[in-house]
Amino acid sequence: MAAGAAAGVAVERLTVGRGVRRQARVALDAAGPYGSLRGREGTTRAEDGTGLHYEVDELPAEGKRRRPLRRPAAAGVTVVFCHGYCLGQDSWHFQRAALRGVARAVYWDQRSHGRSDRGLGQADGEPVTIDLLGRDLKAVLDAAAPTGPLVLVGHSMGGMTIMALADQFPELVRDRVLGVLLAGTSSGGLDQVTYGLPAVGITAVRRVLPGVLRALGSQVELVEKGRRATADLFAGMIKRYSFGSRDVDPGVARFAERLIEATPIDVVAEFYPAFQVHDKAEALRHFEEIQVTVVAGDKDMITPAGHSEAIAAALPGADLVVLENTGHLLMLERPETVTGLLLDLLARAGVLPAATTVGSHGSSAQPGR
Repeated sequence: MAAGAAAGVAVERLTVGRGVRRQARVALDAAGPYGSLRGREGTTRAEDGTGLHYEVDELPAEGKRRRPLRRPAAAGVTVVFCHGYCLGQDSWHFQRAALRGVARAVYWDQRSHGRSDRGLGQADGEPVTIDLLGRDLKAVLDAAAPTGPLVLVGHSMGGMTIMALADQFPELVRDRVLGVLLAGTSSGGLDQVTYGLPAVGITAVRRVLPGVLRALGSQVELVEKGRRATADLFAGMIKRYSFGSRDVDPGVARFAERLIEATPIDVVAEFYPAFQVHDKAEALRHFEEIQVTVVAGDKDMITPAGHSEAIAAALPGADLVVLENTGHLLMLERPETVTGLLLDLLARAGVLPAATTVGSHGSSAQPGR
């Protein structure tokens, strides 16, 4: 998986000194506004006692709103954002900036990610399951949005979490959920993803990777030192597997790198097996009567567009959008497009007037492109 990234890094090392690259990363970290948005903080407890961190962006008081917000039927609606594997709630930075003052929104960090606690059950040897993540989401909803209509937004693992919620709490979806946006996610079959490798290579990877991850997870301190020592190679891999275009703003690329760097290797190891057995195709039927948007990147090598197409095929009423020259982190790579699709979903669900606009809240393209 590192071959293509390693080649690019090797070329870069011939032309740019390590010290210069380190200085560039520091400068990008200092200058980038990404991940700086905060809301009213709260913590709820999962079934095993794990503290789950969430933040709420409330609507301003009447008379202080930027514009007329919604039809009367939309009163009390909460938009809930669920992030992906090795990320955190800050991965929704662009969408969060756009929705502030427009809709009540909840952002949360999945267990062992972001500001949430390390999973207590996992410390005791219990495996991570997608069903467990669905129950974690239910705990967050009970704390941050216990009543009123909901719109659920999930990227990658976050989309799977929403499916697991629907599978275990179908009455909640039936009674409260107005719409769902599923971005770069899958309802199953991830054990067949090739990650851009040839068939022979992926067969070997599937055979050895679980054991390798377990071994790495048992040597956390050593592995994290290695990640820091090979930061250039690590950054190249992240860019290759996160984005589909070449003109991504270096600040956004570095932001994605920081999010993924923050996930300890033992957490990476704990979560990986859950994806290989994930199967929530049957749970999709609980979304048949609500508004659904499915969006994918045509160059996503983590959850290829075919997985989104399969979700849309199971939900004939869903809107399917495949973004060109776009990779896995589509909400960072194509922020205005993804935000526009979300606004359209909110309008179809009756949450916002169809004419609602939020203006520009940043772009992932390099300046001048």
